[in-house]
Amino acid sequence: MSTRPSELEDTWDVIVIGGGSAGENVAQYAIQGSARTAVIVEHELVGGECSYWACMPSKALLRPVEIVDTGRALPGVAEMLDGSLEPPPVLARRDTFTHNHDDSGQVEWAQKAGIDVVRGRGRLAGEKRVEVTAPDGGTRVLRARHAVVLATGTIASIPPVEGLREANPWTSRDVTNLREIPDRVAVIGGGVVACESTTWLNGLGAREVTIIELENALLSHLEPFAGEMLAEQFKQLGIAVRLDATLRSVQRADVRDTGVGRIHGGPATISTDDWTLEVDEIVVAAGRTPVSADVGLDSVGAAANRHGYINTDDHMAVIGCGDWLYAIGDVCGRALLTHMGKYQGRIAGDVIAARAEGRSTDGPRYRDLADHDMVPAVVFTDPQVASVGLTESAARAKGVDVETLEYDIGSVAGASLLRDGYAGRAKVVVDRATDTIVGATFVGSDVAELLHSATTAIVGKVSLDTLWHAVPSYPTVSEIWLRLLESRG
Repeated sequence: MSTRPSELEDTWDVIVIGGGSAGENVAQYAIQGSARTAVIVEHELVGGECSYWACMPSKALLRPVEIVDTGRALPGVAEMLDGSLEPPPVLARRDTFTHNHDDSGQVEWAQKAGIDVVRGRGRLAGEKRVEVTAPDGGTRVLRARHAVVLATGTIASIPPVEGLREANPWTSRDVTNLREIPDRVAVIGGGVVACESTTWLNGLGAREVTIIELENALLSHLEPFAGEMLAEQFKQLGIAVRLDATLRSVQRADVRDTGVGRIHGGPATISTDDWTLEVDEIVVAAGRTPVSADVGLDSVGAAANRHGYINTDDHMAVIGCGDWLYAIGDVCGRALLTHMGKYQGRIAGDVIAARAEGRSTDGPRYRDLADHDMVPAVVFTDPQVASVGLTESAARAKGVDVETLEYDIGSVAGASLLRDGYAGRAKVVVDRATDTIVGATFVGSDVAELLHSATTAIVGKVSLDTLWHAVPSYPTVSEIWLRLLESRG
C-alpha cells in the first residue's frame, strides 16, 4: 500500500509503471541521496518476473541438476549418487527463493529506500500524469514533477498454431512454478527459456522430454558450436531434439472450462507434416510480447514500433517525448535480460537525478553503451553457454575485419579438475584493426564465471598485447585466456 494519503491526485517526483527489477533500480537511482520522492505502480508482485517466475526460480531448479551431473563425473562421488533427484525438496527450495509469491519483503525494501508502492494497473494519461486502476476497479491519478518511467516488461507469446492455445500449454511462468513433474513433455522453442526448461524437466525425472525448434539449430542467435554442443548433450541424456519443425496442429483431449480457467485431463497430440507426438504437457517457450499496447502512449503522442517495443535514445528517454518519459527493461526491446534492464534502470535513474538537479548528462555514465554490441548473457543449461558481444557472423556483417581464436576448454588443467571428461569450447572474435576482442563465447561446466572477464575486455577495449600481461591463476579455468592468446601464434 502507498504510505501517502489517498487524494484525488497525488504528486511524486518520479513515477515508475512496473515494479520489477528494472523499475526498482530506476526508482532507487533517481532519488537516492536526495529529498526527491518516487512511487512504483505495480498490478502483480513487486520484484516482477525475475523474482517470482523467471531468473530466481529457474536457477533454483537448475542448480541441483548441475550439481548431480558434476558429481556423476567425479570418481568417488559418483559411487555415492544412487537413484535420481527427489523433486519435492528441490521444489520446496525453489519456493524459498520466490517467498511463496509473497512480495512483502520487496515492498519493505522499497519503503526503506524511500519508494512508495501503489497497487494497480498504471497507464499514461497525459504528460507527467498516470492513471491507476486499483484491484477493486477504482481509479486514481498520479502526477510526476520530473519523470515517468515505463518498465512494464513482456509476456510469453503463444504461436498461432491450430489448437495450441486451446490445449492450455504451459508458459515460462508455469514451468518455473510447476508442482509435479510431467511424465511426457514437449518444449516448443530453441532459445534460452526452452533449453533451460528442457534441462530441469529432464533432470527432475520427466521420462520423455522432446525439444521442438522451428529453426534448424538450438540457440541460433549464438555461435553455431554452442547450439550443436548443447543438442549433442541433450541427445546423450535421452532428450529428443527435433529441429526445423513446422507445427501444424495441437489437439488436447478432455479440455474443460470450469469458469475459473481451463483444466485438462487427457494427453495432447502435436502434429507436423512428418510426425506426431503425444505428450502429457506442452511448454511454449517461443518468444515474448512487449506490454506496450495499453500503457497510454497515444495520450502523449507516442507509439510503439511495429514489434511493439518502445524506442528510446541512449538516455533511455522515449523518442519524441522530450526529457520526462523513459522506458527501460524488456519493453524497450534493447536486450531482454534482467541484468540489462537493471543497468538501463541505473542509466535512466542517473539521468533523471542529474536533470532534476540541473547537472549535465553528457558523460558516458549517463548513456546506455552496453546495449551496443556488449551484452553479456548466460544460458544455465548443462553445459552452460556464456556469451558477450558479437558473434563471428554478426561482426562480419558489420564490416569488421575479423580474426577468431578457438580452444578446447577441456584441455585446460583447471577444467580437467572440475570433472572427468570435461567437454567445452571457447571462441573469441577479434577486430584486427584495433587488436581488441569484440565477442566471446564459452561452452562448458561453470563457464558463467568466465564471462565477466570477457565483458571487461570488450567494454574496456583491452588490446590483446595488454591481455598477455593479465596472468591467469593456475590451475583454474581462466587459463583458457592464455591458451586462446597462444593459439594466435
